[in-house]
Parts: sequence; C-alpha cells; structure tokens
Amino acid sequence: MDRLGLSDLTRILRECAGEEEGVDLDGDVLDLNWMELGYDSLAFLQTVGHIEREYGVLLDEEALDEADTPRLFLTMVNEALAARAAV
Repeated sequence: MDRLGLSDLTRILRECAGEEEGVDLDGDVLDLNWMELGYDSLAFLQTVGHIEREYGVLLDEEALDEADTPRLFLTMVNEALAARAAV
C-alpha cells in the first residue's frame, strides 16, 4: 500500500484499541489530539505497531512525539511510505 487514508487509520484504531463512547471517528477528527479521541499512549503505540507491520514501514520514534493528531500522524506515515517507495 502506498498511502494511509483517514478511513484506514480509523479502522486500525478501532481494531487496536476500540472506540471511546461518545467519540465519532467517522466525524471531523483530523485535528483532534489522541486524548480527545480517547486514545492513550498505549493505544497509540499499538496502532503504530499495527501500521508498521501492515504497511511494511518503520516510523521515526522522535517524529511520533510530534504527531499528536490524526492529520499530523497521517502526514508522517505517508511521507515514510513515499520515501520507501522512492528507494
């Protein structure tokens, strides 16, 4: 796969950590931080591990600290996928 979309991310979030009651992952969630979406650091790390395995990419741990919203996380993952494809 060469691109991770929001629908892919929400599917993976649900698989790895479920969905917080009262949070609509199908809504406008791109700029909400992980805590607002009901995901703690463990849920986030489970999601990262799943994406690394499913998409065959290694994500930069330092960059993960900055990716505190789905929008920033998707940008980071897709940049890593593009760099892998360019090799």
